[in-house]
Amino acid sequence: MAKQKPVDDVESVLATLEHPQKPAILAIREILLAAPGVTEGVKWNAPSFRTTEWFATFHLRAKAGVQMILHLGAKARAGDGITVVDPGGLLTWLGKDRASVTFADAADVAAKREAFAALIRRWIAHV
Repeated sequence: MAKQKPVDDVESVLATLEHPQKPAILAIREILLAAPGVTEGVKWNAPSFRTTEWFATFHLRAKAGVQMILHLGAKARAGDGITVVDPGGLLTWLGKDRASVTFADAADVAAKREAFAALIRRWIAHV
């Protein structure tokens, strides 16, 4: 039996995605793609976003809401980590160069849209 080819484009993943927070996922995607130089692809079996390196990946199996993992690529970087100004208090730090942002639903994304967009611009400055 032939192995099934992995899906490697985000449009295909989203077309078949059955998720209770799909409207929130689409809204987050729109915000990320509006940032300068950001493109998308499927990395780590989930829609992911990059500039010169991968920096954001959806965690679609979160138990509540939608979680976006912000990182600096596949490999940990040497050093003390990064500092990102987060006046909206959106980040939950998972490590010295990795954090998550959780949205309850599409209304939560809409309410935090500007703060999240600004946070993404600050994050990608470190990529």
